[in-house]
Amino acid sequence: MKKNFVIFMLVFTMTTFSFGQKTNKVLKVSEEGKLLYRLEKASWYATDILLEKFADKRNRAGGYVSYLNEKNQVVTIFFEKDNPTHILVRFEFDYLPQKSPTKIDTLNQMATQQEIDLIAIRQEAIQKISENKDDFFSFYDNTSFNPIPLIQKEERKVFILTGPKVSNVVIIGNDYLLTYDKNNKLVKKEKLHNSLIQYPYKSDDPENKMETTMHSHVLSDLITLITSTDICTLLLYKDSVEWTQHCVMSKKYVSFFDLKKENLIVMTRKEWDKMISRTLDAGQDNDPGQR
Repeated sequence: MKKNFVIFMLVFTMTTFSFGQKTNKVLKVSEEGKLLYRLEKASWYATDILLEKFADKRNRAGGYVSYLNEKNQVVTIFFEKDNPTHILVRFEFDYLPQKSPTKIDTLNQMATQQEIDLIAIRQEAIQKISENKDDFFSFYDNTSFNPIPLIQKEERKVFILTGPKVSNVVIIGNDYLLTYDKNNKLVKKEKLHNSLIQYPYKSDDPENKMETTMHSHVLSDLITLITSTDICTLLLYKDSVEWTQHCVMSKKYVSFFDLKKENLIVMTRKEWDKMISRTLDAGQDNDPGQR
């Protein structure tokens, strides 16, 4: 009954409160999360291909960045360790991105200005993590940081996710946002979550599968919605986990993200509390044990 109640509530919410999709803030976080997912997924695929087909370049590579080109394709480049303006290989992926690149280029070795800027803020972010002078970054066992640089119009950012070094777990939290000016100088740094939560891919009980996972932002007055990094992470692991929905509770809003439909729904916390109260009252009225 408990699991069915949760499923009912989520379906009811997604049906009744779809108006939340129309707000600019909700649309922005959803679109940004999906973009980060595309960039990171392409990076995963490109890394696998590099290790398989270009093993001779592995020790020369200083890192990688991914970005959208003018055709809305994702380009992933690996740059040389001793000369970051020298590109070892470029991969182009279509929209999803597909697992196989549509193009692999090892001839055009000079970095574009966009690539130079992306590499610059990525490397600066890595340096900040390494120095960690003010203990801003938190480190956990069996995890590693993954910087995702993003340049859009006048905005220059590096999102930093925490990924697992062990299998069969998904990590939400311990993520950061570094903002840069047009000269690639750091102007702001933010913690997107104050802690880290690990979720298993599947339930230990085959007869009681995980349907939904959740975490809370109720201790924060700044983060009111699910974050774009949350959405990115959920999409990266959607084909591995058995759960299909993730819920984020805050003081002002309740966010629901459907991993399969890639759909974000948001409602106010006030409306959520009212709905829960009404549903519980209705359940008690229909329960013979309450009479």
